[in-house]
Amino acid sequence: QVQLVESGGGLVQAGGSLRLSCAASGSIFRIYTMAWYRQAPGKQRELVASVTNRSSTNYADSVKGRFTISRDNATNTVYLQMNALKSEDTGVYYCNPLIAGAYSSSVNRYWGQGTQVTVSS
Repeated sequence: QVQLVESGGGLVQAGGSLRLSCAASGSIFRIYTMAWYRQAPGKQRELVASVTNRSSTNYADSVKGRFTISRDNATNTVYLQMNALKSEDTGVYYCNPLIAGAYSSSVNRYWGQGTQVTVSS
């Protein structure tokens, strides 16, 4: 069984910064790609950024140059540093790691509980 704990969301003014964290624990053999998604009210969930287990990163065009995704393999944690925040960044942010279980041959995607980010203009 895998547990994900997200933290770091909150209310910030436009132009400000926030740092999200997501720590995975439990029966983990290996974590492959780790990603952050977000969902704004009335919109579909969208990919924000991802990082492979070799630290190759990918970003949505809307956040390039402002957000940075990183990971700490020693603690199974993924981070999202968000700078120069805009009102359109408001939404619930979910981490989404691809994990191979310690006691099975399956590889599954897991979702965090979500953390609210609100950017006031």
